[in-house]
Amino acid sequence: MSNTTHSNVQEYYGTTLSGSDDLKTNACCTDESMSAEHKEILKKIAPEILDKYYGCGIPLPTALEGLNVLDLGSGTGRDVYLISKLVGESGHVTGIDMTDQQLDVARKYQSFQAEAFGYKTSNVSFKKGYIEDLTSCGIKDKSMDLVVSNCVINLSPDKAAVYKEIIRVLKPGGELYFSDVFSSSRVPEHLTKDPVLHGECLSGAMYIEDFRRLLAQCGVNDCRVMSKRRLTIENKEIEEKLDGIDFYSITVRGFKLELEDRCEDFGQTARYLGNDKENKDKFILDNNHTFHSRKPKLVCGNTADMLSKTRFKTYFEIVGNQSSHFGLFDCEENCPEKSPQKSTGCC
Repeated sequence: MSNTTHSNVQEYYGTTLSGSDDLKTNACCTDESMSAEHKEILKKIAPEILDKYYGCGIPLPTALEGLNVLDLGSGTGRDVYLISKLVGESGHVTGIDMTDQQLDVARKYQSFQAEAFGYKTSNVSFKKGYIEDLTSCGIKDKSMDLVVSNCVINLSPDKAAVYKEIIRVLKPGGELYFSDVFSSSRVPEHLTKDPVLHGECLSGAMYIEDFRRLLAQCGVNDCRVMSKRRLTIENKEIEEKLDGIDFYSITVRGFKLELEDRCEDFGQTARYLGNDKENKDKFILDNNHTFHSRKPKLVCGNTADMLSKTRFKTYFEIVGNQSSHFGLFDCEENCPEKSPQKSTGCC
């Protein structure tokens, strides 16, 4: 299954698709607005790189300067080069992909992009390999500040191996930030073997609850949703095959931290200091937590740790510790950005 799946994906993205216009659905397409800064960076990226882009979201967190970043399934390098500008000349971005045709395009423009960004030398590297086995690509334990991916993990035949590898290579407090396609229910086995549905990022999509369980097994008890949109597919023949299963493009963030599986209340508050140069007025941790500059906000223990034990620690003042406990954190009351629903004690 593994070798067959890899071969099918390599064929689809290396030969079948010559560009994003050849896609048969809108699953592998980004339908989110980018910041003005990111749009300006894209203007400096070679058109051939952009023409062969198959992402479904925008996996670009804030505060990236100087970071060591890994992009899983980097393709022709659009996100790698975009992030290479955001990390600056002191940072580095490594792209992993298994398709030669994609890697050839990405590597061809290393000098061009370095010059376009005003760098003396390129701050990116591309390695051929499988995202289920980063050791073979030379990615060492606890070597990465951030791991990103854009509509790729759904294509993997062994997602458990991918997430285990991500946790292995992340530094303590490091971050996983990725966009992918998820399903509203488990995809029937006969559909998972359809090479077109798989190549279009549909039949390999994980049921969202199975994803949550798998990530917890890998040690990430609290992952946060950044954005979510339902895919419309826009292909009647394929929609009929899918028989009522809904698919979503979701951008998720998680951290390599020892967090609890529920949000607990320790009476802590967080105050954003407004010192992230990209976002002085407000800081968005996830789609439920927006911190306005210098305004204290009640937070659960997990959120406090995400802000104080990661690269964001210099941007926040956390008042209180976890010596006093008040039960489950009331997410409905304290996360007004959240859609009304029964509280489960989880942000």
